[in-house]
Amino acid sequence: MRRWLALALVGAAVLLAGCQRSHGADGDLVDDWPAMRAPKLFVPATDTCLPRITPVVQASTYETVPCSRSHLAEAIHVGTVDDVPAGPRPEPGSPALRGVRAECDQRAREVLGGDWHSARLTLNIALPSTPAWAGGARWFRCDLSETDSIDNTRPVNRVGSLRGAMIGDSPLIHRCFDPKLIGDNLNYMAPVLCTEPHRAEFVGVYTERDMSWAAFTAAQDQVHRRCMALIAAFAAVPDNGDLAYRAGSIFYPPSRREWEEGDRGVRCFLWSDDRPLTRSMRGVGPQGLPAI
Repeated sequence: MRRWLALALVGAAVLLAGCQRSHGADGDLVDDWPAMRAPKLFVPATDTCLPRITPVVQASTYETVPCSRSHLAEAIHVGTVDDVPAGPRPEPGSPALRGVRAECDQRAREVLGGDWHSARLTLNIALPSTPAWAGGARWFRCDLSETDSIDNTRPVNRVGSLRGAMIGDSPLIHRCFDPKLIGDNLNYMAPVLCTEPHRAEFVGVYTERDMSWAAFTAAQDQVHRRCMALIAAFAAVPDNGDLAYRAGSIFYPPSRREWEEGDRGVRCFLWSDDRPLTRSMRGVGPQGLPAI
């Protein structure tokens, strides 16, 4: 049986040369002055690219670049925080921003044409600085980045917008892998062509129910079963007692920070620990993925 393997107002002084009224003046020094405009809060732009990634955006250091140039992230959406209680700014990654995460997630899917969890992509949220928040700024920004691999989610430089990046045969989408183990522990997943010998294939993402991080980490059997159901559907084999003799699972949950933000997307992979595969297992049926 197979096993499973994570501002400033201008205060200008008016100097009077004497008390005698000037010709044509009405004696009122301010009634003919235009009203001063209220200071406008800084809000970052959307649909632009960024040379660096920061969880807090300050007007004094704000910079964008054309997406046709090398960049680390793309700002795909700027929204408004509506449900956070009055008080200090929530920290990026806090549970108070769960609704923000959900809005960013939905907008990312619309921009990409698919679920970003299924590709070498990461989604980050940026907020105003603490002084800006205290001054009334309530925006948030959703930033998408390309990553190096399923294991190394550090953003990498890219050229070109990510809009529509998951439509068609995108090289960003997870497919087949050759897992590298140290003993019984997964070290990393080396991406390979599905026509090359491999032992793992990405089958999909499921959304875990809302629970604490501690409860989730204690429910790995449940995660395995949810992934096995995705494997059965992907390979078109029965989801029954024989499934454990056809394949095992590898799963990548969100990080703790992502989980506490509200990300519940778990990536699932079919794992063949006893024989190499040389084709995709999508829709192969029982004969293509026999019980052994």
